[in-house]
Amino acid sequence: MSNSAIRTARALPLALLLLLGLGLAASPALAADGGSLSGVVNVNTATADQLMLLPGIGEAKAQAILERRKEQGGYKSVDELLEVKGIGAAALEKIRPFVVIQGQTSLARE
Repeated sequence: MSNSAIRTARALPLALLLLLGLGLAASPALAADGGSLSGVVNVNTATADQLMLLPGIGEAKAQAILERRKEQGGYKSVDELLEVKGIGAAALEKIRPFVVIQGQTSLARE
């Protein structure tokens, strides 16, 4: 087998993994039950149940979001969610496409 063929054979699995990763990054977010999500959650008006529709937000984080909202009188920026215990930069980036501070909550599983 030539050096060129060996390099090609080694690069193919890496290329396939890269393409698979790009496909997953472009797919819609998945809800905890495996369904995809569409719409948004207004963190200033949402209930705990509505917040728990967000990827990675369970009962404890939803309650923490509500408590922080009550303490500060509402969120002025989505970035303020970083002040909620249990929500770090990675978690915020996961939910950011689905979180707003004004308007109606419309998040639903498809």
